[in-house]
Amino acid sequence: MIRHAAPLVWVRRAVEGYDRVLRLPHQREIARELQDEEDLFMLLCFCDMMGIPNPVSAMTLELYPQMLERFHQWHLRQGMARSPLDSFRCC
Repeated sequence: MIRHAAPLVWVRRAVEGYDRVLRLPHQREIARELQDEEDLFMLLCFCDMMGIPNPVSAMTLELYPQMLERFHQWHLRQGMARSPLDSFRCC
């Protein structure tokens, strides 16, 4: 049993290394895409507070407590020095 474990560990390490080599050139692009998706999601969730009608505001209301922690970073990333919402201030 011990003899079979060593080749499996070596193969697993080789596959992980190969995966890292393939992913390396695209990590910045993937991070940017994830950030863009999060920015759009935050806008969709808070758009009703900014005066844009939101058809799913009842569903997004449950997400607000978890999203308040990330709201400050989001509005700074969007180029807003202060919170655009009158209902709460984060800075």
